[in-house]
Amino acid sequence: MHVLKLTELDLAGKRVFIRADLNVPQAADGSIVDDTRIRATLPGIRAALDAGAAVMVTSHLGRPVEGVCRPEDSLAPIARRLAELLGCPVPLRTGWTEGVEVAPGEVVLLENCRCNKGEKKDDDALARKLAALCDVYANDAFGTAHRAEVTTHAMAKYAPVACAGPLMAAEIEALTRSFLNPARPLVAIVGGAKVSTKLTILESLAAKVDQLVVGGGILNTFLLASGAPIGKSLAEPPLVEAANKVMAAVLAKGGAVPLPTDVVTAKSFSQEAAAITKPAREVAGDDMILDIGPESVAAIEAIVAKAGTILWNGPLGVFEFDQFGQGTRRVAEAIAASAAYSIAGGGETLAAIAKYKVTDRISYISTGGGAFLEFLEGKTLPAIAVLEQRANG
Repeated sequence: MHVLKLTELDLAGKRVFIRADLNVPQAADGSIVDDTRIRATLPGIRAALDAGAAVMVTSHLGRPVEGVCRPEDSLAPIARRLAELLGCPVPLRTGWTEGVEVAPGEVVLLENCRCNKGEKKDDDALARKLAALCDVYANDAFGTAHRAEVTTHAMAKYAPVACAGPLMAAEIEALTRSFLNPARPLVAIVGGAKVSTKLTILESLAAKVDQLVVGGGILNTFLLASGAPIGKSLAEPPLVEAANKVMAAVLAKGGAVPLPTDVVTAKSFSQEAAAITKPAREVAGDDMILDIGPESVAAIEAIVAKAGTILWNGPLGVFEFDQFGQGTRRVAEAIAASAAYSIAGGGETLAAIAKYKVTDRISYISTGGGAFLEFLEGKTLPAIAVLEQRANG
């Protein structure tokens, strides 16, 4: 995927419009709970400022009603935090669709873009109007790359120059390296509660990977498909046929979907439940499978050790309860120790990475939950597609 990059352009004296993802979690009083996304957008803003550009930044926040900007929809708290992190004033501008005053070397934050009528509908007239505000449009919001909205998509069609900010460029490079041009063997590890939420991902991966490891509640449906007992474990019997098709697709191209030989069970789903390890074929009718056993983990560790590329999305067990987290912990540590190029994404995956302190040993951690998943599904991401079209057109 070829796109222009903000850092490759001459920005001196140019008006640069940066679409960032500043949709941060906030407490009831409006204070910022986690500023990770704000920090992630700093390199792009700083690069433009250092180059002498007049910088405009906007983002969505929450789910405002178009045409109305309530106090809870305002980017005011983000403007204050940006000013602290950048060490310079970051005034918040309202009514900005009619024009923005900003001088070279200055940065302004434009109020919640989803408050603008037509934003979510990808309105063409609004896109042309906003594109006229800048000389360079930069999308640095991978987390919204799967959304076709004015500031993520249509605006890029009409701006004089359309490019990717540093964060977006890094995501594109990581996804290309891991999925479109991977070092082999390509191993995908997919966990989560339900097959139904990951079915299209599993089907897409089955055609591309050399090994497909499934975990969490998803695994139970695959075990059911293989004829193994699962007791009262979370599963989706109507999707047994779909699971069999996924396994057959991987096998047809010489790969495998390794199923566990041992599992960790409990009689109830709770923090206090006793963890019992047993052979997978000996799961009782009142057992719940909440993790994979040590023998099965060792088999996955061996697969990971030989991988050239690893895609990881979703835990292998109920890692929130420590007694059912050993599978996820050991696999996370195996990925971290592997020489393979590894990319991880998804909220639960990031939580596990943080819990087991392997963040700095994963090659790339994706910032986009929904966008990352849709890419794995093989879907076209509108925000990236339009940047490719501009770069190649």
